[in-house]
Amino acid sequence: MVEEAVNSTNAEDWLTVAEACEFLKVSEPTIFRWMKSGKLSYFKIGKATRFRKRDLDLVVEKIVGQPEGEVLITRCAVCGHSRLIDGKMASTGNIYFKPAKTKFFVLAESNVQVRAKCCPVCGHIQMMADTKKLDKLITKEDIEEGNET
Repeated sequence: MVEEAVNSTNAEDWLTVAEACEFLKVSEPTIFRWMKSGKLSYFKIGKATRFRKRDLDLVVEKIVGQPEGEVLITRCAVCGHSRLIDGKMASTGNIYFKPAKTKFFVLAESNVQVRAKCCPVCGHIQMMADTKKLDKLITKEDIEEGNET
């Protein structure tokens, strides 16, 4: 199976540990820690360890800021089409998002209203929550904890 993987990609796509460190701009101990934790995929070819560039790209995580997020919700997440049709998700009532944990004492309903938009090109439905209400319900620790998963 490893031979098939090696033969199916270009030789220049395979990187050594040192090259992976340079590519990601991290130290060798970081690479080994990510390998041990399962965060980073790698191949063993005999005693040699190799990485594919596309697997290394998957380790990079982008955290989107609010201004960029507001732009992104105006485009289809699947095909990138710029025209989304407003609507509602139907059920026996409105669909709400309820955070698993909320602040200890909040004098407000913990349900967060959800809006929906549909892409007329690919049919993908995007749901967006009321982030202002969500900010009132969750703590900063919950946000940081969510980024770690």
